[in-house]
Parts: sequence; structure tokens; C-alpha cells
Amino acid sequence: MAGLTAMEKKLAEYKCNTNEAIQLKLVRFPEDLEDDNTTFNPEYSHQVFGDDEVAFGYKGLKILLYYIAGNLSTLFRVEYTSKVNEKFDCVEADDVESKIREIIPPGFCTNTDDFVSLLEKEVNFKPFGVLLHTYSIHNEEAGEDITYQIYKADMTCPGFREYHERLQTFLMWFIETASFIDVDDERWNYFLVFEKYNKDGATLFATVGYMTVYNYYVYPDKTRPRVSQMLILPPFQGEGHGAQMLETVHRYYMSSPTVLDITAEDPSENYVKLRDFVLVKLCQDLLCFSPVKLMQGFSQEMVMEAQQKLKINKQHTRRVYEILRLRATNMGDAEQSRSYRLDVKRRLIGPYKKKQRELAKMRRCLRPEEMTNQLNQIDLSLQREQLEESFQQLVSDYRRVLERLAQA
Repeated sequence: MAGLTAMEKKLAEYKCNTNEAIQLKLVRFPEDLEDDNTTFNPEYSHQVFGDDEVAFGYKGLKILLYYIAGNLSTLFRVEYTSKVNEKFDCVEADDVESKIREIIPPGFCTNTDDFVSLLEKEVNFKPFGVLLHTYSIHNEEAGEDITYQIYKADMTCPGFREYHERLQTFLMWFIETASFIDVDDERWNYFLVFEKYNKDGATLFATVGYMTVYNYYVYPDKTRPRVSQMLILPPFQGEGHGAQMLETVHRYYMSSPTVLDITAEDPSENYVKLRDFVLVKLCQDLLCFSPVKLMQGFSQEMVMEAQQKLKINKQHTRRVYEILRLRATNMGDAEQSRSYRLDVKRRLIGPYKKKQRELAKMRRCLRPEEMTNQLNQIDLSLQREQLEESFQQLVSDYRRVLERLAQA
């Protein structure tokens, strides 16, 4: 038993956390290759290496995935200080290289010299598709404004298919339930963000992030664009690019008479907060959201105007109303505060009332002991407590949206 424990300890030394082992870079200059400050790691690797996010069989494992900043040509190499061998009976190291090859497209470099040669040709790379929007963000570290551009592309753009195959690999590391889309389906739209930067007097472009949108058919003659994937690459996160991209995409679809409204597929909590900010920014100048009308309550006028002018559906319009009404409400005034709280809670209580309606139906067909079991699951005081918690959380989220809006 002691010998087995010793072997287990020995084998444990050959387990590596793949989130730490995978090293990603977006390379602009040759010196970036040796600069640890340009390295970033995945948030997730379970879709490639399993739920434990562990690779077995190596010490000092490094999985290098370096991308040229613009066209994303790739350097892939596996390094380690030692590997399990025949001295370990019936134990083999994980085939790390094969796992990575399953998600990155062929044509990558395996040595630094070839990668640097491709880097020298990066000056020829230009963004794909049609330019939709240009904006600038002040960079404190550089002491200057940096220019960014958002483009709409599709698979008919020369070279875009191959570029997208490289770009989508980042999804595996930064979206928990990512999957690759069917690029042969023409109903996909692609939106890309690039940074413009100078290198030896020339203007180059670096990939910042992207979004995919699927255009669903709505009978009889409309479409409903649904945001599927959205990713801002880690070196650019927290700078406002997500809001710029989402607003640009909204404005693009707003101009189309065939678009009914814009939705999102299984949105994350962070995406919902981002969408709240963008939609409130778009809606705040509509007449139907004037302070006077906000204090009169949620109205069909708001629903119609937001849908017709901004392609926003009723559910999202309701959140916009609640955020803007919070801004118009003096929460220090007892009556205004109470009115706002009751208005929001009337919406939040919907699921609880649905449960009560279901119970009313059950009374007709359940035996008394079965009904008792169902009633025991409903604690009214607990429901009130949960409702208050939900309200306070919403108000907290709404206040953050308003704070960001005030700074925009």
C-alpha cells in the first residue's frame, strides 16, 4: 500500500493545469515572443482537456499558441521539462498535440523563424468586409487616442473563411459552452473589431474581437437577428469595445425594414448588463421615455416606438423602462420610491403567480395528501423574501448601468 501511495505521489507530479499550461499571444513585433507581459491564459479548457482541465504525463508543460495580431497566422508548439516514460508501468502521457490539432486549422507554424517570416508580411493584411463604424479610445499608457474600426464581413470575402477558422479557436478558451458554427449557412453575419496601429511608418490592423449573428426567418416577411457568439479578446477587455460593437450592430439592423427585432442566444449575465447599457443609451432620447411619461408607467407606446425605431422587443423595452424610470425617480421620496418598487415587483412576481395558478388547477385533481405536499413547497414568507432580494439586486444592476451612462 505504501508503495502504491509513493507511485501515486510520483504520478501526481506529472499533472498540469491546462489553463496555466496554455500560453496565448497576439504578436505585433518579434520582441513580443519573449515578452511575458504579452502572454495571456484561457479562462476555460474543459472542452479540449475534460472537466478537470488537466493534462497528464508532463512536468513543466507549456502549450504555446501564438497568433499574429492581425491575420491570426498561428505558431503552435508543445514544450515540457520531462515526460512519463516506460518506467511507469501501463501509464501513457496524454496526446496534448492531437487535442490541440483538433481545434486549430492546418497550416500553422511549428518553429519561430517561419512565424517571424510571416510577421514581416503582416503589413499586407487588411480588414475584411465593409467598414461600419470608426471610434477612438484614449490610452493612458500610450498617452494618445487609439483608433478602432468595426467591419461587417461574410464568407464571400477573399481569405475570410480561413481567417475565421483561426479566430473561432479563441471561443474554446473564453466561452464556457462554445461551439463552432456552420459557416456554409449564408444566414450568418460576422462583425469584426480591429485596432489601427503604426509599425515602421506603416498602418497595420490588430484583431480586437468579433460577433456572429444568425438571421432567423419570421413569418411572413421579416427576420429576427440573434446574437450567437461575442468575444472581445482579453488584452482589449474592459475598454468599452463590447458596447461599441453591440451598438454598431444594433444600428446596422435598425436601418433594415425587414428586421423585426434583435435578440441573443442564451445570453450570459455580463452580456445582459452590456445590452442594458446599449439599449438604454439608444432609447433615452425617445419621446416616449421622457421623465413625465416614465412616471406614468410602462406603456404600449414605449413598446411600439422601441420596436419600430430601434428593433427592441417588448421584454428588453421593459428593462429599459425600469432603468430610465429609476433615473427619473427620487428614491429619497417615500411615495416615489414605493411606486417604483411596486411597479417593478409586479413584473417580478409573475413566476410566483404562475405557480399559484398551477396549484389552483391541481386542487381539482390531486388527493388531499398530494396537495399538502405541493403546498409545503410554497412558503409565502420565503417568496416575499426572495422577491425583495431580486428587486434589490435589479436596482443595484440598474444603478451600475446609469453610472456608466453618466460617464459615456
